[in-house]
Amino acid sequence: MPAANTEVGKLTVSIRTESGKGAAIKLRQTGKVPGVCYGASPNGRIEPLPIIVDVKALKAALDPVRKQNTVIDLTIEGGAQSHKLHALVKEYQVHPLRRDITHVDLLAIDPNKEVHANVPIEFIGKPKGAVDGGMIRIVLRALEVLSKPSDIPVKLTVDVSPLEIGDVIHVSSIALPAGVTAVTGRDLAVVTCAKPEEEKIEVVATDAAAGAAPAAGAAPAAGAAPAAGAAPAAGAKDAKAPAAGAKDAKAAPAAAKKK
Repeated sequence: MPAANTEVGKLTVSIRTESGKGAAIKLRQTGKVPGVCYGASPNGRIEPLPIIVDVKALKAALDPVRKQNTVIDLTIEGGAQSHKLHALVKEYQVHPLRRDITHVDLLAIDPNKEVHANVPIEFIGKPKGAVDGGMIRIVLRALEVLSKPSDIPVKLTVDVSPLEIGDVIHVSSIALPAGVTAVTGRDLAVVTCAKPEEEKIEVVATDAAAGAAPAAGAAPAAGAAPAAGAAPAAGAKDAKAPAAGAKDAKAAPAAAKKK
């Protein structure tokens, strides 16, 4: 629900006079966060101003469609005099665990001058290459553009239906509204239709062949005993020959008898 006394596109903040971790913790306990506003206005440059931002009021001030690209009529109260500015949400920091906003940067702008903005890209259609298993691979989800605040597109639409496998849509192919130019490099890929990932089948060799008996007539492996009844390999010693050292085993007793 929108915060009380807050309209879309309108936000009131106050000058922050205290700094440091302790002051920031006290602010967050009341639903507010520290911030800074800087940039330009029709009257000239805006030096950085430390401010206090009500988080609920900020969210309520953002157009639900334009979101961060909402041009805000900003009122800064406190100090010598209140400031009336136009601003965009430049950046905000989020707590890594609680995911709540911890700091906000507001960019003061001159409505008559061009500003940089990030515009989300919406992808529509089904690629032709999907018939052959092609998969969409999104490279960029937003495009940085340069235009006057009132001309910032809500989104940019990209039709992927003509894509065959291997086709790519580049930044240069995206149609931009009048008064809007791309800052993101024209040659960068936005989306592609990639080849289907091939399933890798690992061929595992079995050990059955390793233990198989040799073919008929094949010589046994080195060091293996010959098959029963098989002739020894060519050049092999007579299988019946006595082992080395057995020579003269019977001659010794004969010599003894002669004595």
